[in-house]
Amino acid sequence: MVKIDSKILDKFLRPYRVTKGKGFRLDDHDPGDTHGLKSEQKREARALLERGIEWLAAEQEKLYAQDRWGVLLVFQAMDAAGKGSTIKHVMSGVDPQGVDVTSFKAPSSEELDHDFMWRCTKALPERGRIGIFNRSYYEEVLIVRVHKDLLAKQKVAPKLLTKRVWRERYEDIASFERYLARNGYLILKFFLNVSRDEQKKRFLERLDQPEKNWKFSPADVKERSYWDDYMKAYADAIRHTAAPHAPWYVAPADNKWFTRLVVAAAIVQGIEQLDLRFPTIDAAVEKEFAECRKWLLAEKD
Repeated sequence: MVKIDSKILDKFLRPYRVTKGKGFRLDDHDPGDTHGLKSEQKREARALLERGIEWLAAEQEKLYAQDRWGVLLVFQAMDAAGKGSTIKHVMSGVDPQGVDVTSFKAPSSEELDHDFMWRCTKALPERGRIGIFNRSYYEEVLIVRVHKDLLAKQKVAPKLLTKRVWRERYEDIASFERYLARNGYLILKFFLNVSRDEQKKRFLERLDQPEKNWKFSPADVKERSYWDDYMKAYADAIRHTAAPHAPWYVAPADNKWFTRLVVAAAIVQGIEQLDLRFPTIDAAVEKEFAECRKWLLAEKD
């Protein structure tokens, strides 16, 4: 079993973890940061990632067996930041039967007939399982804030759409996450912080490489004109909802190998703090097991 050095892990993650929103500035976080690691150290980073994946696989079995905690991983980012590939790589060693990945697109007519948290609430993982949200209820204070016409389509009574609507939604989200934490959920939120230049480079790759054409949408380019609005919306969302029980990790996303390392380290640290253990049996059950063992041994092949 891989041993995890908690102190080293904490030191590594500290620059990217946000547990208090006061004073948070997205400008203080460099999308190209690699924590001093050089590109030639990618091999070492991959080795560390593999160790983390191996550890997660072992802990997942305990999570399922103990059946006391649920794990919710929320991923938010601009297009081409690498959400899908990060999820794929970091969770590659985990039993897929114990993981649910939900991608939230534009809400359906049924979803618009409910409150803005409804569709995400339905997708929450059960105890003993890991739930991954590729986008989430945070879209309601990100894309809906940038494109305010979307708010008008949500069938909310006009008198409720006051100047405080975004602050009220931050409060609702923060309360929801506090409620989940009090009910046994580990909540880890990741903003994959890609730069505008790197996004442009990745869009061009999608256009130039036929096997990546399917990833591209003309609408993605249109959204680039709202870049500054999105950055403000992300900064405000993080500032108002970061908490010790539901931290944000602003993961540098210009170098995918480093993004995956930060995300894996954060998940390892979060799950480690749950102190998961396989359930123990009481004396009565132990006696019953002994009888079952005796019967099995007595069977004739």
